Amino acid sequence: MSTTREKFDKAVKIIQELPKEGPFQPNTNEKLKFYGLFKQVTVGKNTTKRPGLLDFVGKAKWDAWNDLGDMTAEEAMEQYVEEYEKMEKKIREMGLVPE
Repeated sequence: MSTTREKFDKAVKIIQELPKEGPFQPNTNEKLKFYGLFKQVTVGKNTTKRPGLLDFVGKAKWDAWNDLGDMTAEEAMEQYVEEYEKMEKKIREMGLVPE
């Protein structure tokens, strides 16, 4: 049985290796959720300044991470895996997940 960390690492690898122009792309909200959870696991609580007014992408990414507040790395890994598993069936059906 895999640990949460092993499941997280596998999910991260698969999400990051999705073809940029491939048949499946997470939508913007999904990408932001994955981004925030990944940052929470790898860096911890967001303590950085919010990007400037015209940095729309930076602000969206910052908000996705900052909204997680004091969530632990373990909780963030679990949520990342849960979000991935919601999409895994669709990705697998498209042949994008290695067996």
